[in-house]
Amino acid sequence: MASCRETILSALHARLSTLPATVLRGEVLPERVPAEGLLILRDGEPGQPDVSMSPLAYHYEHDAEVEAVVQGIERDERLDSLCNDIGAVLAADRTLGGLCDWAEAKAPRTIDLPIEGAATLKAAIVTVTLHYTSLEA
Repeated sequence: MASCRETILSALHARLSTLPATVLRGEVLPERVPAEGLLILRDGEPGQPDVSMSPLAYHYEHDAEVEAVVQGIERDERLDSLCNDIGAVLAADRTLGGLCDWAEAKAPRTIDLPIEGAATLKAAIVTVTLHYTSLEA
């Protein structure tokens, strides 16, 4: 049986997979970025939980990261659209089907990734904070 953490991360991956971009989880950046863009979900850090004693439960604010990458013309606009899509898919169901208490995307941190002999990649890292309670540490 999957842990609470894994179940929630899988649900987040499934939600992101509804977007038009290619969505990977925990993979390295491939040699080619698909024309529609690329999202890579990184599991991130669950951090130290707050603990309640009766009943024993662990309350997490888990920061996962979504790397959004685009290449080609109109990179700025396409990356902005992709980041907005991430926020919209989370806003549509903040509990990921009732699996977590709240899921929230923070503002993207953008970077340019120069590629020798090719068009520069435009990327952003979107931190998604997942608030959930687990009976396991």
